[in-house]
Amino acid sequence: MSIQDAGSSAGADQPGPGGVPRLGPDVPPPAVPQQAGPGNTVPGQAGPERHHVLRRTRVGGLWVTIAVAAVVLILLLIFILENLKSADVSIFGAHAHLPLGVALLLSAAAGALIVIIPGTGRIVQLRRTARRHRQQETQPPR
Repeated sequence: MSIQDAGSSAGADQPGPGGVPRLGPDVPPPAVPQQAGPGNTVPGQAGPERHHVLRRTRVGGLWVTIAVAAVVLILLLIFILENLKSADVSIFGAHAHLPLGVALLLSAAAGALIVIIPGTGRIVQLRRTARRHRQQETQPPR
């Protein structure tokens, strides 16, 4: 059977690939049912289904935080155990012999504090400014 024969009316009754009936050139394609959506309702069908949305809770957030913290602590423990070679550390005249992993973690913690302390000061400053602006907006004009 050729391609031209597939479109003839004689082949319209025979199923094509996948069991789908073949259509002739004068047979319109079947109508595609519309999906119901926002602003698009199909007559005879109910509106779109409403799904219950679960909101995040503080306990759920705490659980995720604890899980991430546990993974980080395990990775830190592995890091320390793999870097047990002794290192000489001197800071401001103080001298110590620490395992290399511990010395690196202490220096990372000190660097984090150097960033966190000024950042905290800036956050406090912005909150005070925002509080002052809110109080000025809520007070009646004089």
